[in-house]
Amino acid sequence: MSFRTAAAFVVLALVGLNTSAYAHAHLRSAQPPVNGAVPAGVQDIRITYSEAVEPRFCQVTVTGPDGKPVPAGQPTTAQGDGKILAIHFEHPLSPGAYKVTWHATSVDTHKTEGSYGFTIAP
Repeated sequence: MSFRTAAAFVVLALVGLNTSAYAHAHLRSAQPPVNGAVPAGVQDIRITYSEAVEPRFCQVTVTGPDGKPVPAGQPTTAQGDGKILAIHFEHPLSPGAYKVTWHATSVDTHKTEGSYGFTIAP
């Protein structure tokens, strides 16, 4: 095997390792939808990630129209699907604009974060 061929194999192997080593849980969708509007009565939100997440190491804060955090339960994975993080609120959300700030840790321990908004229509 020539030096060039060996070097090419090494480069390809490193590229393959980097691809798998940098798998992070990115937000794919949410319910209520990102920047969407839904009718009143919402008492849960679901965030779908690109990778499975570990709910014990995830944090979701929902800020209400008054700028204060909305009391919510601990995040859990939904229906056995480790890619869906569910948050339940004590009471249905009131009409207004909400901001969701999330910090997720995927099952392979990579951390990601972000935020988005949605509106509860009157």
